[in-house]
Amino acid sequence: MDTVITKKKHNFFAGPAILPASVLEQATAATKDFAGMGLSILEISHRSAPFVAVLNEAVSLTKELLGLDDRFEVLFLTGGASSQFYMAPMNLLPSTGTACYSDTGTWSAKAIKEAGLFGNCNVVASSKESSYKFIPKNYDIPKDTTYLHLTSNNTVFGTQHQVFPDTNVPLVCDMSSDIFSRPIDINKFGMIYCGAQKNMGPAGVTLVIVRKDMLNKVDRTIPTMLDYNTHIKKDSAFNTPPVFPIYVSMLTMRWVKENGGVAAMAVKNEEKAQLLYNEIDSNPLFEGTTAIEDRSRMNVTFVMKDPELEPVFLEACTAAGCMGIKGHRSVGGFRASIYNAMPKESVQVLVDVMKDFANQNV
Repeated sequence: MDTVITKKKHNFFAGPAILPASVLEQATAATKDFAGMGLSILEISHRSAPFVAVLNEAVSLTKELLGLDDRFEVLFLTGGASSQFYMAPMNLLPSTGTACYSDTGTWSAKAIKEAGLFGNCNVVASSKESSYKFIPKNYDIPKDTTYLHLTSNNTVFGTQHQVFPDTNVPLVCDMSSDIFSRPIDINKFGMIYCGAQKNMGPAGVTLVIVRKDMLNKVDRTIPTMLDYNTHIKKDSAFNTPPVFPIYVSMLTMRWVKENGGVAAMAVKNEEKAQLLYNEIDSNPLFEGTTAIEDRSRMNVTFVMKDPELEPVFLEACTAAGCMGIKGHRSVGGFRASIYNAMPKESVQVLVDVMKDFANQNV
């Protein structure tokens, strides 16, 4: 039988998103025989020694890559980042306390809605009236604030905190789409959470990093499964954890470490982003949608000056194997997600498509 040659695809989807090729290979092999057990990782006990070793390594790699010390607990939970919109205030915000929130897009707005169920929610900054085209800066944060909640990177609108606020108030941050993409000053954060499926692994596992002194300060009764202490005491295995997503996330963190850690990722991500933003800014057919100083290194959003050409451009992208370029349904336009695992060569393919399209349509 003749071999079918499949043309390479370039995965620009925002999530579930691209994974390193070597991680996919290892994960595929493990679905057939994991750790020489003669069993698939999809069918082993979460309490078996080989998987406990995976979970322990995942915790260790998280701490190493982010520079966490003994003040922090690392949890692998379920429910996506959206579950943390309510679990965070439930566990951290006293009913008489106040949490401050910066509204920078779709996900922060959802978090704000949930926080109001558990205490006072003070929206201290917002770019909503400007269609979330920038990250608010230089706003006042009351000293008695329990925490300041941020969304570090906004996948829908293409903005990103290039620096975090200089404050003594602990930061609680949704880092779903830029975790492990750059170094952070962990001393600023009381809690970090993220859904894995953007930049860490496949859908199905949620990473929660919480500073111990943030806990045990609320006066409410917390349901067992929603209490961070429950999962801390049982090492993320109070109930059956998402075995395969944790394994693939562990492999991805190994890959980050082997490729120079988050500092090296930051350099590569900057190169990829600048390559694409330079084309957007110089190409007569396209324009960026966000403030230049707040442009995301993970999700590059742009539009076509002549909207009638958009369907034709998408066809050209598809023909070149560039998948997932269409913008979020709520805003339209285009979005190229260029997470850690996206090679610069794939970004170059997209840039070449944009150049060729301009040559044909100007």
